Amino acid sequence: MVVIVLFLGYLGYLIFKPFLIPIAWAVVFSILFFPVYSFVLKYVKWKSAASLLVLMIILVIILGPISYLSFLLIQELKTITASTDTGVIAGIKDVMHHPALGNFLERVMSFLNITKEEMHQTVNESVRQMGHDILGGIRKGIAGVITGFLDFIFMTITIFFLLKDGPVFAKKLLEYMPFSERQKNILVDKLKDIIIATMFGGVVVAIVQGSAGGFVFAMLGISSPVLWGFTMAVASFLPIIGPFIIWMPAALYLFLQGSIGKGIALLLIGAFGISLIDNFLRPAIIGTRTRMHYLPLFFTVLGGIKVFGLIGIILGPLVFALFLSVIEVFRSMEEGSRL
Repeated sequence: MVVIVLFLGYLGYLIFKPFLIPIAWAVVFSILFFPVYSFVLKYVKWKSAASLLVLMIILVIILGPISYLSFLLIQELKTITASTDTGVIAGIKDVMHHPALGNFLERVMSFLNITKEEMHQTVNESVRQMGHDILGGIRKGIAGVITGFLDFIFMTITIFFLLKDGPVFAKKLLEYMPFSERQKNILVDKLKDIIIATMFGGVVVAIVQGSAGGFVFAMLGISSPVLWGFTMAVASFLPIIGPFIIWMPAALYLFLQGSIGKGIALLLIGAFGISLIDNFLRPAIIGTRTRMHYLPLFFTVLGGIKVFGLIGIILGPLVFALFLSVIEVFRSMEEGSRL
């Protein structure tokens, strides 16, 4: 019997495998916008109409800005790549020739037994390759979005029905689980905590920190603010360091360039503005709910990106949290059997 169930389950997985990514995105958007759907449903009593209205809101809010920001991001990456192709990255050369780093770089070159020209060429080639790789990845992703128009349709349809019938689906899914009502309640409560902590806490903080960082970079005249804002949004999912890993080197670069005022401004805004957003906004969203420890969160985010792509930022911690929740249920079952 177990073999038959596992075999049928594997066949079911193969059937859904081509649609897992659009379904995953649909689940994420449905969870994020379900409070909006609940609010709309108070005034629009027809579920289908309320679901369709919220779906339109999602498409306008998500697709419009993402399309525009993706265009700006690609333009900035093209500029970076073009500058590296011609071998003129003035900023890097200025930093490498800065008196404060002269002695240190000379020691490094002496230790590595390379000349200054070779180091310039190596740094320039590394940045050029990084720009090409990032640009190629984004182009590939956009090409995938264009060619994957059917996936977009599947995601849209799934969002509509998840908003409309999500509670029914969840209730039905719980009925299939071989747990008692108490154990199901434990599982649901833990999942709610993790979903709010990961999705609402993580996504909202990422958007706010990335937007704030990009705006500050633009105001200080730092090139490619959209690129750096996007990078800070992604970095916000990394525990402890977060956007610090982006704005601190930028501040040091401004100091080395002689822009002391801008460097101090970025340090102050970064330390007491961009990075502190996490300390205030995330606790306000999460409250007293369970939070995943920083170490597993760090690896589940990176591992999730490697396995699932960009959506792995959310799915990585979510899958691991689901695993821990199921383990907790089984442990409660074991403890109950001993009593």
